Amino acid sequence: MRVTTSSIRIEASREIVWAVLTDHAYVKQWQYGSVLSTDWSVDSPIRFANDWEGNTFEQWGTVLLVDAPAQLRYSMFAPRPDLEDKPENYFTMGYTLEDAAGKTNLTITLEDPREITGEDTGDNDEENPVLATLKNLAESVAANAPGRH
Repeated sequence: MRVTTSSIRIEASREIVWAVLTDHAYVKQWQYGSVLSTDWSVDSPIRFANDWEGNTFEQWGTVLLVDAPAQLRYSMFAPRPDLEDKPENYFTMGYTLEDAAGKTNLTITLEDPREITGEDTGDNDEENPVLATLKNLAESVAANAPGRH
């Protein structure tokens, strides 16, 4: 199994980072326009759908852990022509949020039993566009939160 971990420090509270990770409107902003469907209850379905060039691409799975605002885990299946929708082809996404003196350390863990296809670029955390977008969004929300100057 391949395990990939990415970490980033965000200048926002855990509660704000949690909202950016779980609120459907925020998720759409940092997940390439994906529409999130879930109620965030353990064992409930989760689905991401994205329209691109006239086609709808979907990924789906199950919510495994919700411990707000500290941990979130879900399984996910990303279909491709050579891959069956069966448990051994699902990967797991994990998010851990830790307080860091008014900031939040966010660690994202991908546990993936699937074979690697194409090149694995091994993005640097600071250069990862999804992490950078998530960080910028959370910091913008924090900067505009009531009581902030």
